[in-house]
Amino acid sequence: MKRLMLALAPLLFALAALDVHAQLTIEITQGRDNPTAIAVVPFAWQGQGTAPEDVAQVVDADLARSGQFAPVDRADMLGRPSTQKDIFYRDWRAIQSEYLLIGRVLPQGEQMRVEYELYDVTRQQQVHSGAESGPANEARMLGHRVADAVYEKLTGIPGAFATRLLYVSATRVPGGKDYFRLTLADSDGARPIVLLESREPVLAPGWSPDGKQVSYVSFETGRPAIYIQNLATGAREQITNFKGLNGAPAWSPDGNTMAMVLSKDGSPDIYLMNMTTRKLTRVTRHYAIDTEPTWMPDGRSLLFTSDRGGRPQIYRYDLRTGTTERVTFEGGYNARARVAQDGRNVVMVHQKDGRFHIAILDLVTSRLQVLTSTELDESPSIAPNGSMVLYATKHADRGILAAVSVDGGVKFRLPSREGDVREPAWSPYMGR
Repeated sequence: MKRLMLALAPLLFALAALDVHAQLTIEITQGRDNPTAIAVVPFAWQGQGTAPEDVAQVVDADLARSGQFAPVDRADMLGRPSTQKDIFYRDWRAIQSEYLLIGRVLPQGEQMRVEYELYDVTRQQQVHSGAESGPANEARMLGHRVADAVYEKLTGIPGAFATRLLYVSATRVPGGKDYFRLTLADSDGARPIVLLESREPVLAPGWSPDGKQVSYVSFETGRPAIYIQNLATGAREQITNFKGLNGAPAWSPDGNTMAMVLSKDGSPDIYLMNMTTRKLTRVTRHYAIDTEPTWMPDGRSLLFTSDRGGRPQIYRYDLRTGTTERVTFEGGYNARARVAQDGRNVVMVHQKDGRFHIAILDLVTSRLQVLTSTELDESPSIAPNGSMVLYATKHADRGILAAVSVDGGVKFRLPSREGDVREPAWSPYMGR
């Protein structure tokens, strides 16, 4: 029974999900004790009419969501400078703002240019300036890029606001069959786009390393099959059609190979597919269930979940030597590992006192830290800068997405305005 539950766990979580046409919202529940005060002044619009997007508000919300900044309320601002000559530092010292961000938005036909400058109020000097350009209908993404630059300048860590999210949802139709949707959205849950809608379950969404394609499992043919989809064209391709399980697709760091779980030869095992030739190579051969593969950043080894020791634990398979070693030992259940780009931190689902939490394991020190306190946390996905973990959980009897920083100090929720969501996948850095 344990082996069956391990194999079916992703499906059970997806079937528990109910849905969303509306975008996700942000509810910050925990931040730093002493966040940095920053004033993000509304950017001056240098075109006709009104600006199509409040870019400064996007930046403000991004920085607030990080938990490391406390943006000044616009109602408290004593001025609205858009150039350096308009800045009176006493106004910003009076409201105890440590930094000041000003900017200008310039329409250029169907394009848009956002110029910005960051000032240290105490030292009364500019510490950074830059510009972002792109299509006018991508104004929100330009704002996310500005937030990334400000975040990196003030923290030393690259920002991850200009990234995207995938998640699975389902709409329950009374007396009818559920609608399952695969949705793409900005990192703050805005601008949701439905990539796939089906009457059958959709599971395990994932990203190609260049962010141009996504993979997922769909039951639209009556049994699980792995698909890949091009985000620019919408073109889809079914790449597996074997009897039994076809699941848990995971792209290699170079995009040339996909790890997956197949049961066509007996028990569920890990296989590798060459994405050019579609040739399969079997990696594990064990009577236990081997599932949920994820790549180490160097592409030389895989982590996966297996119950070969009697309970689900994380194992590591070395592609060069063919050897397998157990990675997790603390607790009776550890599953769904995801690795940070530094190759050191691994986030996972960890059972403690009968409850399922998100935990992080330092592969160097072997220290495991539980990051969440809710009871049914699932499907962790780590930001490309390694700072935050997105996961699925329950709140007020609804399935929602939530996020926690890797040190546990910052937390926020992303509930939908209606319904439930599950199976989040945080994108890599997106090409421009």
